[in-house]
Amino acid sequence: GKMSPNFSCRFGNGYLLLVAILVLASSHQITVAEANESCIAGESIIADEGSCCQSAVCGLLCPAELSSPAKGFGIAVIVAIALFVCIGFATVVFVKNKAENFFVAGRSLPLWVVTLTLASQSLDSNALLGNVDLSYKFHFYDGAVLPIGLGLSLILNSIFFASKINQDNALTLPDVFAKRYGRLVEVLASICTIISFLCLLAGNLVGIGVILQYLLDISQEAAIWIAAVLVLLYTIAGGLFSVAYTDVVQAAVGWIGSLTIAFYFINNAEHSAPPPSIGFQGYIYPDEETAKLYDGIPCQTDSDLFCYNTDKWCPSDETCTADNGAYPFGDKPVFNNQMTDPHALTPFPNAIMFNWATIFVLGFGNLAALDFQARCMASKTPRTATIGCFIAGILTFLVGIPYSYLGAITRYHYGPDSLYAEFETDTCSSILGLPTCGMWKPDALAYIKLLTHEAPSFLGAWALIGIVAASMSTCDGAILAMGTVFSHNVIRNINHFVPCINKEFVNDTNLLNFARVVAIPFTAISALIASFYAKTGYLLIVAFDVVLASVVVPLFGCFYTKKPSTLAALCAILTGTTVRVVLEFALPKDGVLLLPFSGDEFLDYGPAASTTKVPTFFDSDDQWDPAIDTCEQKRFSDFTGIDSLAAPICALIVFVTIQFLERNGPLIDFKSENMVGYEKNIPESSNKDVSNITALKEDDSVEA
Repeated sequence: GKMSPNFSCRFGNGYLLLVAILVLASSHQITVAEANESCIAGESIIADEGSCCQSAVCGLLCPAELSSPAKGFGIAVIVAIALFVCIGFATVVFVKNKAENFFVAGRSLPLWVVTLTLASQSLDSNALLGNVDLSYKFHFYDGAVLPIGLGLSLILNSIFFASKINQDNALTLPDVFAKRYGRLVEVLASICTIISFLCLLAGNLVGIGVILQYLLDISQEAAIWIAAVLVLLYTIAGGLFSVAYTDVVQAAVGWIGSLTIAFYFINNAEHSAPPPSIGFQGYIYPDEETAKLYDGIPCQTDSDLFCYNTDKWCPSDETCTADNGAYPFGDKPVFNNQMTDPHALTPFPNAIMFNWATIFVLGFGNLAALDFQARCMASKTPRTATIGCFIAGILTFLVGIPYSYLGAITRYHYGPDSLYAEFETDTCSSILGLPTCGMWKPDALAYIKLLTHEAPSFLGAWALIGIVAASMSTCDGAILAMGTVFSHNVIRNINHFVPCINKEFVNDTNLLNFARVVAIPFTAISALIASFYAKTGYLLIVAFDVVLASVVVPLFGCFYTKKPSTLAALCAILTGTTVRVVLEFALPKDGVLLLPFSGDEFLDYGPAASTTKVPTFFDSDDQWDPAIDTCEQKRFSDFTGIDSLAAPICALIVFVTIQFLERNGPLIDFKSENMVGYEKNIPESSNKDVSNITALKEDDSVEA
């Protein structure tokens, strides 16, 4: 998932006294080798064999082991994948070796197919699995920003581009650039969009891989490659016919399953979020109201405070009800001010800047999404494309946002107060009152475990199939888009940049075959990215950060300037890309995505401060005093998000400036044919009137 830094368990104004979050790539198991290592750097504290560091140092129970999932879950997912692959292969008969059928499904898709396939591309594993992972590890809006941004992009596309893209008689999005700006800009736009979709495909392969890894007990790398091969085969066989009609089936299965499981847990979960902690022997409740919930008794060190009632809740080891004291005031499903107040999640930091940047990147960056625009091109009419985008955006909200509520429910079952909680021993936090064990390590498989162990088996399997279906629907669209663009917009133009290549090489049959062949290395590259960087939500943001910085501004110029300037487009792409790359390395970044706001909640965890003192919420005279045993903490300083916003703004300034300067004529009179807009010889669909389509429709344009 996205490396958002809003250290989860954001509980009102209360203190999460025993835990805090650091995003880790996977769940952690205690090993024998680890048991022989020192639990605290520089100290000889070693966990006994069969025990763990958090028990030896902090007195916390070792994480309990969860039983393996029932074999039926794996069988159900495999059967569903086989069904989707068979449907994809069946559509090969519709292609008939015609490029237009392969690339844009003969421009024949009706409204219901356009709507479902657009929403299927939007509702991928990032909007579902990545969404829950982030809202579980952090909080509601850290996950919800993904479907919010994706849904917003579809609505914006319906307003600004869907109708115009459909009327442009293009096969790919770079064709739109070719018609206005020429071959050089076309190729540059193609490269940028392909890089973007390599990351998008990788993120979704991770989503499928995580599920197959857990259910089939195989390595995640093997699961990713299996998923890549299956999706690749049926995509290159049937093209957009394959993608569109498998998307319809995947949408029906995935959305209904996703909505069903979301509302099942929302309506039937014992707790919608972790309740106030009951605590343990010696635990001090934060206030009298909380103490009354559990019949707290006066503490021994201070009778004005209230402590855990040992006689009632833990009369013996066999009949003991206790937890880690992680939620003094309890958690909430949503904190409404999380997106408006940097300190809304005190005592934890709030990645408010990064979350707003995520919405902006996804909302506007997705306007240059190859798969979205391919479906607009494949729509029967401009009106179909417009309405389909708008409805698909609403569907993304309706399906994706309820999933964010499952984060708090997952946190109740597999969070820091659960039997499965694991903590980083060698960490401290002053604001949390913790000299050791300050950092909770969330389980990367928590939501999948929730589905396989806490939901009815049928609903859990259905939800898993839904996530796989969502991932496959985006994977096939990404594979098709990259193969199509490389073939149609790069290889088609290769003889113009490399004259020694025979022009006869570029023909409809060769381009179609090339689109199928190059899909193989592109899929392999994405699988490699997925294997080495297994983060779904973050890869989604990176994907559209690339195109937002480079091609979104020239895309607006295609339709909203009277005479789109090749120089303006070229300079905008180069400027946006350069600014984004420079700021990536020039801005301070510590990897946690948090601006250096004031307040102790914006201090990172330090190494263990004391192994002889107890936390400040223990009923003891031996409490830790941070003024004596200092917790060495550094302030977070990560300006990620500012670079994502600055790049398109700089590109826009450059584009508008050059457009204005060229209002009376070009600043540079390009002689090369590669710098002049041109019409491609694209076959017209028999079911669509394209006689009135021109390179530039001046009546639909405005002066720059």
